[in-house]
Amino acid sequence: MSQPRCRAIVVVVNSNAKGSRTSEPTFARNLGLFDATMIGVGAMIGAGIFVLTGIAAGESGPASILAFALNGAVTLLTAFAYAELAAAIPEAGGGYAFVRRAFPGALGFTAGWMLWFAYTVACSLYALGFAGYFWEFFLKYLPALPETVFSLVGEHGAGLLVTLVIGGTFVRLNMKGTEVTGMAENVLTVAKLIILAIFIAYGLKALGVAPEGQVARSFNPFFPEGFGGVIVAMGLTFIAFEGYDLIATVAEEIKEPEKTIPQATFISLGITVVMYLLILFVSLAAVQPPGGQPSWQFLGEFGETAIVRAAEGFMPAFGVAIIVFGGLLSTMSALNATILASSRVAFSMGRDRWLPDAMATIHPERRTPHVAILVTGVILLAMALTLPIEAVGSAASLIFLLTFALVNLSLIVLRRKEPDLPRRYRVPLYPVLPILGLVLNVFLAVYQFSFQPLAWYVTIGWVMIGLILYYAYFEKQSAAAQPQVLQEPSPVDEVGEGAVVVPIHNPDHIGTLLAYARPIAESRGKPVVAYSVVQVPRQLPIHEGLRFTQHREGLLARAENIARGRGMDLETDLVIAHQAEDGIIAGARRHSGDFLVMGWKGHTNTRDRIFGEVADQVIRHAPCDLGLLKIASTEPPKRCLFPTAGGPHARLAAQILNVLAPAFGMEVTTCYVVPPGASDDERREADRWISKTLQAIEVEVPVERKLIEAKSVAGGIALESRDYDLVVVGAGREPFWSQVVFGEIAEKVARYSPASVLVVKRYEGHVRSVLKRALG
Repeated sequence: MSQPRCRAIVVVVNSNAKGSRTSEPTFARNLGLFDATMIGVGAMIGAGIFVLTGIAAGESGPASILAFALNGAVTLLTAFAYAELAAAIPEAGGGYAFVRRAFPGALGFTAGWMLWFAYTVACSLYALGFAGYFWEFFLKYLPALPETVFSLVGEHGAGLLVTLVIGGTFVRLNMKGTEVTGMAENVLTVAKLIILAIFIAYGLKALGVAPEGQVARSFNPFFPEGFGGVIVAMGLTFIAFEGYDLIATVAEEIKEPEKTIPQATFISLGITVVMYLLILFVSLAAVQPPGGQPSWQFLGEFGETAIVRAAEGFMPAFGVAIIVFGGLLSTMSALNATILASSRVAFSMGRDRWLPDAMATIHPERRTPHVAILVTGVILLAMALTLPIEAVGSAASLIFLLTFALVNLSLIVLRRKEPDLPRRYRVPLYPVLPILGLVLNVFLAVYQFSFQPLAWYVTIGWVMIGLILYYAYFEKQSAAAQPQVLQEPSPVDEVGEGAVVVPIHNPDHIGTLLAYARPIAESRGKPVVAYSVVQVPRQLPIHEGLRFTQHREGLLARAENIARGRGMDLETDLVIAHQAEDGIIAGARRHSGDFLVMGWKGHTNTRDRIFGEVADQVIRHAPCDLGLLKIASTEPPKRCLFPTAGGPHARLAAQILNVLAPAFGMEVTTCYVVPPGASDDERREADRWISKTLQAIEVEVPVERKLIEAKSVAGGIALESRDYDLVVVGAGREPFWSQVVFGEIAEKVARYSPASVLVVKRYEGHVRSVLKRALG
């Protein structure tokens, strides 16, 4: 027998550690439901509805109202995802925080990098839009002022001057505190809603006295440009529905975010969709163009100024002034909300060490991320003054679409990765809605290339710059927050190519686990390595675990004594980790695990876990073949039940039975479950499966055949297993969106069978393993 070597201690750092900031100030939760709702409404109802009404009408005719309605439905799909994730993860950063939680690496960084860019570009667009409305207002009602300014600095200079003033004003306002920012947003948003309500009211009043049949004529034909026009209009106007996501970016400043954010998200989206549809309806129905021209053509000809022309048609003389003033208010409220959101993404990235640490600084008195706000303000003004903002702005809508797609994907991934995450709100019809949201957002993003290819070029360029910075600098900066292994040089040369690894925890089960591991190892020509994980509380530095190793030394000594008594070679090891599952997986990788034998207590108290938090993660991410053993008895099994329905895992289970049956002197019964009163065809099919399974079992093993009649496959097997000592079952296939880790039948058998159960799962390859680590 080989002597136990001096144990090399593997240290696995907690993957969730972010560095201690406990002594630093935190955000103040000043925003209630009304404030959060106004942030969403203020951001969505920006200048977009004022300039997009005519554009949408020109592209799709009366069906533009359908285009807006469909965009609202697409937006709702992603809003469901934001509501669940923001309630479960109420952290600053919104969509970035969700994607980073699901994909803690380059993809998470890219999501934040894109969002910060998109929000900042949006800020620049709103600031420039305000300047345009500002001078438009004075040109119409006080022309002497703009003429004087234009003569001194030119029209372009005058626009940039106002952009600087309004941008600087709202940057300063945001630095004063969330309470002040929220109050300003409330006032601006309520005022513009009142103005839009006045526009709608005058339009409906005009319809009340309109000639008979005017409404019908305005909407007939409904699809003058075909349904393709609707798709184009959807792509052009989708940006008008972006803004509800801003609510999630300030989650750390919202009171009772678990309840408030879902409510505010749906209320703000509902208000916005209703306002949009009413504005479109009255614009199309109440306008009476000269010469009998269809209203949609009339609006399309005026494009960005169509809503002003509509106001001239059915509002009093002051109607145009109201609409222009509404444009000023809309751009101001959208600018204010977007600065708020953009700075929180930058703050969150700084806290994750994916931007300079200074970005994560919170002002001790005002409780705002003042550095992130200032840097964002400088960038947005620089963009407005120097870049071709229309070209850059075309990428903002695309980035939002891609981010929304990632948020839907993150919802699915986090349901798998963190099923016990507290969720006060859950997306209905899961996984249908997030999958639809993912597909539709990707479709709209890809379709945008057909009419705005520049958006893709700008986005790809920005992402490439971010990835260069990430791999050159920020990846190293954030390395302390990622899983690490501190260890001696690998002992693979000592133990040969691979080993059968046995993580041990319960001293009563060590002998049984080694009894199963030994014949498997001998059949594969591998040594057996038993190791134990020293789990360190998350609040302690990982190296504190070195003080607790003596508590696990006793387990390893017990394993060595059992192995010595059986004449069995055994290597032992210790692993120190913040999370037990990280330690088990790290130990298996360290010893190039060929097969992992792990015990399971037979139940879990963790809500939404299948076998428990530790076992679920090990099963999903084990780097080798795996056998999970529920130990009902420590006596060697003599009678084994082997249910089968084919598949790679069942073949591995048969191979394991070829080894265990002679070692334990077991009799094996291969079974298949058929429904009560099964037909002859069903019985023949069952017999075919059993015969196929028997081909993988060696003839020296005594095997019986049995058909079990039961309504439930898992229930029938569990009931039949009362007469057996062991059930060996191969794992089933797992749908990507499911929390199932072994297949529903295997999991229920393992949970409810009174016998010992060995569930076997074949390693699914490096590519699938990498995908699982990334996607849960």
